[in-house]
Order: sequence, then C-alpha cells, then structure tokens
Amino acid sequence: MQNKTTETNCTHSPKLGSYSLVSKAISETISSSQLLIPLISTQICDVAVQAIDVVMMGLLGTQSIASGALGTVAFATAVYVGYGIVSGVGAMAAEAVGTDEPEQVSYILFQGLWLLIIISLPMVLLLWCGGSFSGLIGQDKGDFFLVKSYANAVIWGLPAAIGLLIAKDIASAVNYPQSIAVIAVIGLGLNIPVNYILMFGKFGFPDLGLSGIGWASSFIYWLTFLIAIVLFMFHPKFDKYSFFGNFYQLDPRLIIKLFRIGYPMGIHYGTEIALLNITTLLMGSFGTATLAAHQITIQTVEVFMAIPSAIACTTVARVGYAYGAKDAMGIRVSAFINLAIGAFFSLLVIIIVWEFPKQVVSIFINPDDPNYFNTKATAISFLYIAGFYQFAYGLQMNMTGALLGIQDTKIPMLINLLSFWGSGLGVGYLLAMPLGYGGMGLWWGLVLGPLISSLLLVYRFLFLNRQKGDQIKDVNPAVK
Repeated sequence: MQNKTTETNCTHSPKLGSYSLVSKAISETISSSQLLIPLISTQICDVAVQAIDVVMMGLLGTQSIASGALGTVAFATAVYVGYGIVSGVGAMAAEAVGTDEPEQVSYILFQGLWLLIIISLPMVLLLWCGGSFSGLIGQDKGDFFLVKSYANAVIWGLPAAIGLLIAKDIASAVNYPQSIAVIAVIGLGLNIPVNYILMFGKFGFPDLGLSGIGWASSFIYWLTFLIAIVLFMFHPKFDKYSFFGNFYQLDPRLIIKLFRIGYPMGIHYGTEIALLNITTLLMGSFGTATLAAHQITIQTVEVFMAIPSAIACTTVARVGYAYGAKDAMGIRVSAFINLAIGAFFSLLVIIIVWEFPKQVVSIFINPDDPNYFNTKATAISFLYIAGFYQFAYGLQMNMTGALLGIQDTKIPMLINLLSFWGSGLGVGYLLAMPLGYGGMGLWWGLVLGPLISSLLLVYRFLFLNRQKGDQIKDVNPAVK
C-alpha cells in the first residue's frame, strides 16, 4: 500500500477534517473546479457528437432524420440505463481513494467491467429485437427498414459506450478527468470523417447510408474506450493504481454489491426518459406547433444540461472521496459546494433563455415554415418555464449524485419516481387537460417533479449525514 501521508494528499485536497469550515469550503471549491472543467468539456463533446450525427442524417433526407431519431432514442435509453446499473463503480472507486487504498481502484473497475459484460448481452438482444418491433407500431416499411438498419449497427457499440462512461467516472475518482476529456475530443474529431466515409462509401468502403452512421458510432465508441483502458494501464499518472492483472479476477460478491448500488440508478434513468417520452406524446394532442415547440425546448435543455451533468459527476467523486475518508463534515461540504456551483450555472442558463429566447428559438425554425409564428411564440413561452426546469433538475441531479457518493440509491430512486411520476406528471396532466393550460401545464409539471425531489433528497442526505456522523457508512444497508 502506498504511503498514506504523501500519495493521497498529493492527488486530492488534504483531509477535510483538518480545516475550518470556511477553509474547507474554499478547498472544496478549488478541488471541484479542477474536476469540473474537463468534465464539462467531455459533456460538450458528447452533445456535439449527437448534433453532428443529426446534421449528417439530414444529408440523407428527412426520412433518415426521423428514422435515425427513433434509433438514437432507443440507443440512448439503453446507454443511460446500463450506465445507471454500473454507476456504483465510480462511487466505490472514489471511496477507495478516500480510504487510501489505490490498489482497489483497478479491482473495482474490472469487476465493474465484468458487470457490464453480464448486462450487455440482454440489452443488445433487446435493442436488436426492438428494431424489429418498430414495424409493429405504425412505421411504414421504408422507415422500418431504416430504423432497423441503424439500430442493428449502433447496438454493437453499446458495451463500449457504457464502458467509456465508467472510464470517465474512474478518471474523476482519481482526480485526472483531463485524460477522458482528451479522448472525447479525439472521438469528436473522428466523428465527421468516419460518418462520411461509411455513409457515402469512400476509400473502398460500401455505401451504407444511415446504417453507416451507426457503424461509425460503434467504431468510435470502441476505439475511444480501448484508448481509455490503455491510458489507465500505461500512463504514469495511473501507475499507483496497478491497472495490470486485475481483469481475470472475478469477484461475484463485489459484482453483486455493485449491482445493488447501481440497479436503482438504472431504474431511475430509464423512468426519467420514459416520462419525457410520455410528455412528448401528450404534447402531440395539442397540435403540431405545440409539439414542435416542445421538441425545440427539449433540444435546448439537453444542450444546457451538459453542465449540470458534469457537476453531478464531480459531486459523486468528491462526496465519495470524503465518504471513504469517513469525514462527515467533508461529505456535507462537498455536496453543498457542488450544489451551489450547480445553482450558479443554472441561474446563468435562466438569464440566457430569458434574455435571448427569440435568438435561441430561431436556430431551430425555418422562417418559411407555415407554422413559424405559432411555433416560435409557443417555444418562447416554453423556454421561460424550461429555465426553472433546468434549475430544479440540476439540483435534483446534484443531490442524487451526492447520495450515490455515499452509496445510497434505493430510497433516492423511490423519491425520484414518486416526485417525477406522481407530482410531476400528475400535476402536469391536471394543469394541461382538465384545467386547460395545455403544453404550458405539462411543462410546469416537469418543473414540479425535480423540485420536490431535490427538496426530499436534501432531507435524506442530511438525515444520513447527521444520524451517525463520521460513521455514516453504518446507516447504509445497501453496501453491507
């Protein structure tokens, strides 16, 4: 084992318990910011890749855009559900760093990869069959063929896509997320040329059309994931974590432990996506302009969500580190400093969407569209509400991350389910349908769900932190 007084304190801030509250807060702000900047870069690259894929689908025609969108939604859902199931890897790795057991980091990583292999097979089969089922839900034969061709190509990248997210969490846990940010930039740089080559059959490759984008995504996911693993094994920054030789050691008990931490997160992510899809279906009942305005608002929110997502990852790493160090005060400081950082960025987003709503909406709408004015007016009204949604959802993401950092996921899952589906969808439907507020009512429901959830999650977090103090681990039955 490495020297405890030199190794851990060189890569992370000193033990939080040795500082006053103000000093802890300052130290935590610096440490979190150092993690946050490269994580934001990684998230922005991911958003850019998705946007580029949509633009390049457009080169193949509107039918390819529509079919590709269906395939992309199915794939993204699988990625997020799978990532949720293995999300305990990052939390446990951060805990290992906090307890000054660096050799455990690689062991946790490779047990997480075994868990990924176990869950990938049924998920790939489900996606493969899902492409066939699209023909049973009203898709015409042309759309059905395109959806299936794209889905059957991109699904082979699913394990690598989730594996890359695990690698990001590991890099964050050991305080070196810059490595994954560089890899994300490499993936972004490859996206356009590889898409183009496979779409249009350049350099001797067949002309694959929409499926070419799927194969390009699979190739890039695997390439960047393997680069991350090689980096972990050979980069000097990771020497003390001993990434050699652990993959072949199968530990069923640790795999089960990771699954118990992660499966509630997988359920949470999956039901969140399902809620947004149901909201979209309900929006369609108010007409084409309302549905288009909703899609514009969702796309805008997804772009701005890159920052809260990065902050949530930072929260898991920092809280997990303090959790491993058994520093109850450090856990609180880490959680609430990152909560404050998230709130600050969310307020900036509110200012942007409130001050420049017309400019934001104009990016998405063709002025020659016959529904231009109606769609634009509706989208602007949605954007005003979406500012509050982004704020509330950012708080909810951060508190979910803080609780994941202390490996508490079952109760947060129930809180999120009841808040999003009970309060959010229930109140949204009541406002939209019986009370006649239409799409705006649904959006206010979307705001209410994460707002209630975030308040309850704060209470849950403080309760666990206060109940046993430095012995907070003892109140968490999920990891015993």
